[in-house]
Amino acid sequence: MNENEVGTLIVQTAIELHRELGPGLLESVYEVLLAHRLRQKGLRVERQAPVPIEFDGLRFEEGFRADLIVEGKVIVELKSVEQVHPAHKKQVLTYLKLTGLKLEYLLNFGAPVMKDGIFRIINGRIE
Repeated sequence: MNENEVGTLIVQTAIELHRELGPGLLESVYEVLLAHRLRQKGLRVERQAPVPIEFDGLRFEEGFRADLIVEGKVIVELKSVEQVHPAHKKQVLTYLKLTGLKLEYLLNFGAPVMKDGIFRIINGRIE
């Protein structure tokens, strides 16, 4: 599976989950349930995956934790807020840069309609 195929399954699953549960739960609830559903679909999912960073020639084993990394190809950052803040978007751009991965999704389960809470980030560009 390539990044786009994995991304399609992530988005479909997030929409299904949001329709079933609605907005307003804690981010951690959506995280565990989304990971569970993606695994049911046969995807490899890491939760709270430590991502090392290299800086000034040093390697720091835990630069940050990604909410989900799916198939080792796509990062998923989850929020459950009324509105995504510009700082959230900067955060995910940095995650892509530090990991070298090409695709990330910022999913805000706090949005009244899930499609309004989906942000796709490709190679440092938010769509």
